[in-house]
Amino acid sequence: MPMRPSPSHLRGGSGVIERGVARRAMDQHAAVEVHTVRIDIPGPLRSYTRQTSRVTVALPAPNPTLGGALTALDRDYPGIRFRIIDEQNRLRPHIQIFVNAAIERDLAAQLPTGAQIMIVAALSGG
Repeated sequence: MPMRPSPSHLRGGSGVIERGVARRAMDQHAAVEVHTVRIDIPGPLRSYTRQTSRVTVALPAPNPTLGGALTALDRDYPGIRFRIIDEQNRLRPHIQIFVNAAIERDLAAQLPTGAQIMIVAALSGG
């Protein structure tokens, strides 16, 4: 089977892959069902999203959760999750999250298909 250079995410130690291996890898990815979630980002956190106020993240199915959405957000925008979730894996006190306009504080909460998440950061200080 002919060898060809591969995209960096498919390269092994030799830097090339067999044509059939690449096809199988692509077929595996195509078989995974993915949910997309829209997340509204508050002003104080937009420095992590390159000043974007609304982002969309992909979550693997089945059973996407709020915690999974925040992990996906951090995957795409590194560092943002730590500003929302503390070291004990709980929402920070000054953060409110709404899922489809209902307040949600449980990271294990299941997200419905096409969920819209809004993160609200309260102002604090003296």
